[in-house]
Amino acid sequence: MNETSNIRKVIVASSVGTMIEWYDFYIFGMLAKTISTQFFPEGNATAALLSTLAIFAAGFIVRPFGALVFGRLGDLIGRKYTFLLTLVLMGGSTFLIGLVPSYKAIGLAAPLLVLLLRLVQGLALGGEYGGAATYVAEHSPAARRGYYTSWIQTTATLGLFVALGVIMLVKLNMSDASFNAEWGGWRYPFWISILLVAVSVYIRLKMSESPLFSKLKKEGKTSVNPLKESFRNRTNFKMVLLALFGAVMGQGVIWYTGQFYAQNFLETKCNIEFEQSRTIMLWAIAFATPFFLLFGWLSDKIGRKWIMMIGMFLGIVTYRPIFSTFLNNTNVEAWKAESPVANSELWSATNEKTNPETSVVRASRRVTLENGSSFVEERTDGPLFNGNAPSVYKDKHLSGGVYWKFIGLVFLLIFYVTMVYGPIAAFLVEMFPTKIRYTSMSLPYHIGNGVFGGLVPFIGLLLTTTYPADPLVGLWYPIGVATLCLIIGVIYLNNKIDKEVND
Repeated sequence: MNETSNIRKVIVASSVGTMIEWYDFYIFGMLAKTISTQFFPEGNATAALLSTLAIFAAGFIVRPFGALVFGRLGDLIGRKYTFLLTLVLMGGSTFLIGLVPSYKAIGLAAPLLVLLLRLVQGLALGGEYGGAATYVAEHSPAARRGYYTSWIQTTATLGLFVALGVIMLVKLNMSDASFNAEWGGWRYPFWISILLVAVSVYIRLKMSESPLFSKLKKEGKTSVNPLKESFRNRTNFKMVLLALFGAVMGQGVIWYTGQFYAQNFLETKCNIEFEQSRTIMLWAIAFATPFFLLFGWLSDKIGRKWIMMIGMFLGIVTYRPIFSTFLNNTNVEAWKAESPVANSELWSATNEKTNPETSVVRASRRVTLENGSSFVEERTDGPLFNGNAPSVYKDKHLSGGVYWKFIGLVFLLIFYVTMVYGPIAAFLVEMFPTKIRYTSMSLPYHIGNGVFGGLVPFIGLLLTTTYPADPLVGLWYPIGVATLCLIIGVIYLNNKIDKEVND
């Protein structure tokens, strides 16, 4: 009973802190569209969004460096104090992003300060995950290591869930103008993080060190140079490469496609209104999260490899059909052919621009169909507004049936995530010896997730901007990476479970 109670405390303390770090890391991505208008000059919305996503991606790219720095510290001085430090760095940099003045106020210094703080976030997260996963694994009984570490695996998705929830609560309690203002509501989620971090620091201060690390330290067997032992030892370095290219690289793109790319696609390509695009993600995450635990538990019974490989395979073969369904089911022309108009508001001019030859008017209206769906129709036309200009459809509201269909499809995307991500902490822990585990497992994890996975939104947008004829072209990047990883993993990975953990 004491052992069960102790492992529960370890899981709670590790998971709460890790979830908060993910929350801090992801609110930037969730607010990318608003941030792009605050920290970059006006005039080119696409360039501003690309620049914001590049800063977002920069946080991912530096994660491997954080893994090296904090992994080394974790293997030298211990797990507890290292990932306590990463938590403080993450929370502090997130809070400060919320205090950076806009581009209008301080010019180029604004995006540079945000970039600097984003890099600190990335470094901190690079040290957090490996510490939390290692800490829980080294407290876990061998036969339940997959199940217990899968609780850590829920934290990334739960952090995304909390980020979405907080942003929605703030957004729904104020107007769009108030939320998007220079010092508006979009800053609140950044400021709230400091309170969450304070609670987590208090919890983590009460934790004890990992028993396996404490044993090594007492016996004087800790690593003198974790980096050298991890990457200059041929056998261990081979395992690092196998972990990266045979498992984590594919897991990373499946994770970010199923959650970040999907949310961005619903918002920018399908043009679903803010509230529905967020609640679709929230419902899907809520339904799918328990499966992290299921697949962690199952990996203790049948091994880690095939669960992860099947998850990758399902993503590869179904991504384009699923995302194609998103596009087809948000086609307004098809909506209007299937359901008559129930209500159409009067056109209202939103902008007027006059030049020597003509006056151009931009106008919009909300149109509601009998099946419950609605959309904002926007046109740019001449002074008489004769209705001949092509329409642009925005802020689409899905009917009940389509709304729940989308929740089901996003659930499938996140279900694949649970398959590849649920068992991977135990899988990585079992590949490396205790004295260099923090360093060795952190690097492939953060290259796979931070570089290959973290670039999914940026490369996806870049591809769709470069090849606008195919709105699904951005999916070829995660499909290609996952396919390569699947081939390597199937051929070279071992499905054996290391019951003892190589100490």
